Amino acid sequence: MVEHAGERFLFASRWLLAPLYVGLVVALVAIAIKFFQELWHLTTHIIDSTGDDIVLSVLALLDLGLLANLVLIVIFAGYENFVSKIAAARKSEDRPHWMGHVDFSGLKMKLIGSIVAISAIGLLADFTGLTKKDHIDTNELMWRVVLHLTFVVSGLLFAVMDWVGERRMLLTKQTHGHADESE
Repeated sequence: MVEHAGERFLFASRWLLAPLYVGLVVALVAIAIKFFQELWHLTTHIIDSTGDDIVLSVLALLDLGLLANLVLIVIFAGYENFVSKIAAARKSEDRPHWMGHVDFSGLKMKLIGSIVAISAIGLLADFTGLTKKDHIDTNELMWRVVLHLTFVVSGLLFAVMDWVGERRMLLTKQTHGHADESE
């Protein structure tokens, strides 16, 4: 009786995550507002902008777009994996094909992929902006490259760990018949 009540309490505690996902929706609104602010700036200053200015503005838009995609993936996949299925999307024609199929491992790979892309865009913006600067802080630039490479290596290590885990599960199933997936 006590064990069952404790388990029900623990299972219900997953709903504590729901307000966090609502907060991420608010963050998504903030990103959208910033995106349109950047787009407005680009379009209203296009005539007097240099090519580098336009490149930097477009990179900022790409950066915000990727960040918005990342937040949306975390909202959907996190909610579906840890809180509850999104029944409203089940029969929708607009439901993304990956929705309901991204597990924790897939979410992790999408996250690191987005982080690497955002980091690469930031580096590209830095290198594009170098022509405008009188002084280049090579130390700061070096650390940004090191950080980007750290993200890339982390992504590769995540992929290798997932591959090894899948191989282990496949070997376990082959050796023990259809072993329980919880092993």
